[in-house]
Parts: sequence; C-alpha cells; structure tokens
Amino acid sequence: MSHFANFIAGEPVGANHTTANVNPSDTNDVIGDFSSGTKADVAEAIAAAKQAFPAWSRTTPQERHDILKRAADEVLARKEELGRILSREEGKTLAEGVGEAGRAGQVLSFFAGETLRLNGEMMGSVRPGVGIEVTREPVGVVGLITPWNFPIAIPAWKLAPALAYGNTVVIKPADLVPHSAWALVDILQRAGLPKGVLNLVMGKGSVVGAAMLAHPDIAAISFTGSVATGRLVAAACVASTPMKKVQLEMGGKNPLVVLDDADLKVAVDCAVNGAFFSTGQRCTASSRLIVTDTVHDAFVAALVERMKGLIVDDALKAGTHIGPVVDQKQLEQDEHYIRIARDEGARLIWGGERLNRQTPGFYLQPALFTETTNAMRISREEVFGPIANVIRVKTYDEALHVANDTDFGLSAGICTTSLKYASHFRRNVEAGMVMVNLPTAGVDYHVPFGGRKGSSYGPREQGAYAREFYTTVKTAYIAAG
Repeated sequence: MSHFANFIAGEPVGANHTTANVNPSDTNDVIGDFSSGTKADVAEAIAAAKQAFPAWSRTTPQERHDILKRAADEVLARKEELGRILSREEGKTLAEGVGEAGRAGQVLSFFAGETLRLNGEMMGSVRPGVGIEVTREPVGVVGLITPWNFPIAIPAWKLAPALAYGNTVVIKPADLVPHSAWALVDILQRAGLPKGVLNLVMGKGSVVGAAMLAHPDIAAISFTGSVATGRLVAAACVASTPMKKVQLEMGGKNPLVVLDDADLKVAVDCAVNGAFFSTGQRCTASSRLIVTDTVHDAFVAALVERMKGLIVDDALKAGTHIGPVVDQKQLEQDEHYIRIARDEGARLIWGGERLNRQTPGFYLQPALFTETTNAMRISREEVFGPIANVIRVKTYDEALHVANDTDFGLSAGICTTSLKYASHFRRNVEAGMVMVNLPTAGVDYHVPFGGRKGSSYGPREQGAYAREFYTTVKTAYIAAG
C-alpha cells in the first residue's frame, strides 16, 4: 500500500499514525495510508513558514508568477489523472472530478496573473509638502483548513492567492480526502517554491486544526466547513494573542424559485443539476425548491421523471450521473434527515433508498419531498446530500419571502421569463450569489465567492477580491525634503 507523508520545510515527514483513504465507490479499495500529523508537526510547519516568510514576501511578482504558472500548466496537463484521483477518493463522477481538477489549474493560472496586477495608491495630503502612499503587503503565515467536498478546487483557490500575494502557508486538508491536496502541494513544490513557503500537515481537525488555531505565529486562518466548526474557528481567532484575521465559508440552504412563467425544461434542468449533481454535497446546492401553485404539479411530475433516469453508480464508471455519498457517517446523516422529514409530515415522492451496486459503497438514491413547509427542519438545516424538498407558494412575493426566511445566504436562483421578476429577485434576495435561469451551483473562478448571514464571514474568496483577505493595507506619509 502506498504511504503519503506530510510536507514540512520542503521535505516529506512521516508520522507514527496514519489514516487509510477509502474509495466510497468501492470500500475494498484503499487508496493509501496518509500521515496523521501531531501538534508537534504543526509547530514545526509553522516555524518553517515563519522562517521562509521574510524572503518569500520580498520576492518579485515575476518570481511568484512563474512558479504559479508552472504549477497551473502541470495541473491542466494532468487534469485527467488528477480528476481520477479526486473521484476515487471523494466519490463525485469522473467528469466532475476532471472538471474540478481543470478548475484548480485555472485558479492557479488566474492568480499567477494577479501577482503582476497588485497595485496601490498615491494621493496628496491636506498638509502642504506631504505625500501619501497606500500599499498592500502579505499578512504573514496563513493557515488554510479545507473541506472534503471540493478536495482540489478549494485548496487551489486558497493556496493560489495566499502564495501570489507573498504569504507563507500551512494547509490542513480534510482527513477524508487528503490525496488531492497532497498532489496539488507536490506540484507546487516541484514548480519551484522555496523550502518552508508551503507546508502540508494532514490529519484530524481536532488535532491539526486546533493546533493551528492556538499557535501565535499564524496571522490568518481561512476555513471552509460547517457552521458549528466555523463558529469555533472564529471564536478561537478572536481570542488568540495576537488576534488572527479570519475568513469563513460555512454552507447554505439555497432556494431555487420556479415561477408560473418559467420554461419548465430549464427549471427542471436547474433543479436536477443544483440539487443532485455532486451527490448534493455542495454548499451551493438547491436544497429548497420554491414553486408557485399553478406550475407546481407539472414541475414535480417532470422533475420526478428526470430523477428516475439518473444513474447512481461507481464514480469512475462511464454513464454514471451521481456517485456515492462520501462515507458511512454522511450516509447515515442523510438517512437521518429523510426520517425527520417523514416524521414532520413531508411526503417522500421519490427516492431516498440505499442502493446496492457491483462494488460495496455508500450509494443513496436521490430523494425528493413534497408537501413541505419552510418551518420544517428539512427546510432549515443543511443536509449535504442528494435530498431536496418542494415548497408550494401562491405568489412571487411569497416565494421571495420564503427564499429569504433562512439563517443562510450563500446562493439563490430563480427560473422565470419575466425581466420584472428576475430583476426584482436579483436585487432583493438575501444571498451573496444570484442565478437567473441557471443552477444555484456553479461559479466562475475569476469572480468573488461568498454569501451572507450564516453562510460566510469575512472577505470574499476567489477573483481579485481575494486580496482583501490575503493582504493588509499600509498607509505611509512622506514629507518632502
């Protein structure tokens, strides 16, 4: 069996304990043993990053550009291989895995360019003979904690800006899916990063993540994961001495509104893609389908017909539409919410059953509930599985009210042929990202990603907006003569 070590100060570092990385499409397939880091490993990684920071933060934009561009080119050249690695360990279909690997390469390429576009301001003072220069500088050693559902794209869109703007990094990927992040770090190391600039410590959040949060030499933490853990991360960053800069992405309960005038085929396509692709394991998934009364029955009937044709199978098998749930724990959580919804009076109109396939895996038939209200737990809490519920409303105004009646605010969508309603929804829905006649999931790599309320905290990720987190602003006054 292959063994994968941590990367600290540019060298592989083994561990006394390892974690087996298991294929959710075939639990007999163990991908490899991955080192489980300790508090001491974290301290060593942070020390290496701290030592590397002064020199790396003063490299030229061209040096950082060239390294990121070489890494981007290798990721894009190997996207088929990296996509297979991803799909094998996470369970999303091979097409989705290859697409995500390609996205990681595009992110690296974008931020290679951003190294050359970082600028400042010169302005005059209200005092004669005084000039003002406003510049951006790297924040220091940055800790990155990434989730299991996008195991190469999210590490890429955190790592790329962190490095582009001159920070050094300690990254902890989700312990369920370490191989994709390991491969990405390996590529960046070989692209020419100096020793200590990028350090990888794998293992449990309760050990590695906690040690990162407690260490005084980490200046900033970027975290993607659950709301509960995100709150703990924020509290720890504020309580630390010195205080840490913090960025959180924590999920969603995203509405897709379907109005009477919607193109039915477009609406069903948006619902299937948003609710069930990637096994529903996306923070931008369309888990609440809010449908006006006149079109409700036709929409549900058409959606069920589409669901009947979805093939749930091995993620690497040709023709698979939906792969397995990521692991046994997540499968049990999905089934738990199916029982809750039924107990609350929701009608399970299709799916929700465990499936047996040629290989042992965590296969779940996509589930659709009707006769639900926005007060039910199935409408309030993020399930993170291939489960959606339909909420019947009478009018657009009621649909907008229901869409906004949530503790989350990441993504929201509307299907309509009315410019009036599309424009009003875009302005008045309480979400960080809005989609009109498109799935709620799917955001380009060069635009800001993030939400409101309980979905996000701190500056946006991705695109040029990433500089708000990964740099700090300095204002300097210069007196003439």
